[in-house]
Amino acid sequence: MPISEARSHNSAIRRLDATSLARVAIFAAIVAVLGMPGGFSVAGGVPITVQTLGVMLAGAIIGPWLGALSMVVLLALVAIGLPLLAGGRGGLGVFFGPSAGYLFGWILGAFVIGLIVHFGGRKPVLWRTILGMLLGGILAIYAVGLPVQSMITGLPLGETAILSLVFIPGDLIKAVTATIIVMTLVRAYPRAFRRVWASRNTQNLESVR
Repeated sequence: MPISEARSHNSAIRRLDATSLARVAIFAAIVAVLGMPGGFSVAGGVPITVQTLGVMLAGAIIGPWLGALSMVVLLALVAIGLPLLAGGRGGLGVFFGPSAGYLFGWILGAFVIGLIVHFGGRKPVLWRTILGMLLGGILAIYAVGLPVQSMITGLPLGETAILSLVFIPGDLIKAVTATIIVMTLVRAYPRAFRRVWASRNTQNLESVR
């Protein structure tokens, strides 16, 4: 293995320490808690919930890899039967319903949000945070969710997309809310993000050795 690849691999292992795993668990729990108020189903049985807000915050605060991992952890717990989705849903059955694609889209969404918000290992700024919420928190999730919903419900993709427009106002509200929370944290509690920035600084130091 080349020296540069070995350093990158060792750096990734160091970053996935107890603190990082705790942050993954916390954001998986946040998304689960946001499902406690429940939701109501529209557009072919896909529920409207506030859990996507947690997905947005996960990617923006703990970064792309840990944010995506937190969603993997959450969905794994759901798969073994824990009722962590809105309305107390859980079990393998939820991965075969109309909302299955949106659930898997949470993983991609958190990753894309983290990449954009922390692009180049930089501190979150307003325009990148908004862009990340729109592209990752809405577009990326829909890109996975709509085709799966169309396949399961038997409706054409175009018709499924039109029906799903009912979600857009709520998603925009969640995107704005997540942006406000992130920018407030940047000013009031930057330590919430420090491990994302620190990992980039570590890579920069290693690259000049």
